[in-house]
Amino acid sequence: MVTAFMDMVGLLMVLPLLPFYAIRFVGHGPLWKVLNALGMGGEGAVIAILVSSFAIAQLVSAPMWGRVSDKFGRRPALLVGLMASVIAYVVFAFANSLELLFLSRLIQGAGGGTVGVIQAYVADATKPKDRAKALGWLSAATNAGVALGPVIGSFATHLGTAAPGLLAAALTLVNMAFAFRYLTESNEHAGAAKADRPVVRRSRTALLRVTTHPREPASRLIFVYAIGMGAFQGTMAILALFLLDRFGINEKSIGWVFLYIGTLSVVTRALLLGPAVDRYREPTLSRYGIVLLALGLAAIPLSYNYVVLAMAVALIPLGTAFTFPCVTGMLSQVIPNHERGLYMGVQQTFGGIARVIGPIWAGFAFDYLGHSVPFYTGAALALFTLTLSARMEQHLPAHIETAPVAAPKPVIP
Repeated sequence: MVTAFMDMVGLLMVLPLLPFYAIRFVGHGPLWKVLNALGMGGEGAVIAILVSSFAIAQLVSAPMWGRVSDKFGRRPALLVGLMASVIAYVVFAFANSLELLFLSRLIQGAGGGTVGVIQAYVADATKPKDRAKALGWLSAATNAGVALGPVIGSFATHLGTAAPGLLAAALTLVNMAFAFRYLTESNEHAGAAKADRPVVRRSRTALLRVTTHPREPASRLIFVYAIGMGAFQGTMAILALFLLDRFGINEKSIGWVFLYIGTLSVVTRALLLGPAVDRYREPTLSRYGIVLLALGLAAIPLSYNYVVLAMAVALIPLGTAFTFPCVTGMLSQVIPNHERGLYMGVQQTFGGIARVIGPIWAGFAFDYLGHSVPFYTGAALALFTLTLSARMEQHLPAHIETAPVAAPKPVIP
């Protein structure tokens, strides 16, 4: 959780700044000329492409990292991913064109396939009935990074445009050193002889299984995760532009918006998710989360003052907190233990595809169909996932509480 928190601080130091950095290069360079020729030369579309480039690299690398972590260990896969982030932040710091911004996102996305590895770490260390809560704590840690990172990044811009990227790189190097020293291996099969390891199917086989057997529980959960993530990320990709257009919020103040979202996410996942899971269980709670997410997305374009905006935005971290940890927790229960990393990676791959399509659609719709359209379509997609999660309860193992073991009676000779 400490490693995930520090990783997210670095990521969110630069991610909210990406639209403002990219705007400087719109209208210049070979990449913009290509995008413009394709009818995607507007600011919203260019930013959506940059956001999606991370997901493109991630969707290719995620199953590979998951399979590597199943065979050789979670720890080495995670350390390689952190090193990729260091390189990406340095490239971002000195980017003077859209091409270099694009390259930095591709590098980080290639290492970002380790999100599934971190989730597999948590699933390794917890009982099935506790995984949604544990994944919620992991999400709380990452969302604490979401809350803190943008504020640090915004303040760092006062030291120069390169400062946020260089500071993020330095923090990630410290994070690598921490992980190398303190993070122990959680995969019991890591390093075992080939004959002693369970057979892990190939990444391509697992990906095809999801697409060719969409009614299986694992496939349905992966699609719920992917579609919900696409709806969420698509609208978040153009949120900065929407707020700039309607409320005049710029790169100096956008950090406070993400601080608000991140703080709500941390509080929800750390304090509310556990009791809610105990009361409603994962299937029901995930459906409540989907409804809250859809309501929040639909309400944002209806906001014309800060009070209504704050209320609308608040529904989004509530919805994501109740949806994504529960869906991932359920997925960990319906797949074989020795393929946990693989399927967590497959989930990230489908989520990555959605992270590509969602922002591209949102950017196009923002530029050409109206600034409210991305939010309404995102809400509609979120509601559609309710049909995929129906009757998921019957596919989950029963949560059996183990009774305390009584003390043995003394033997009287």
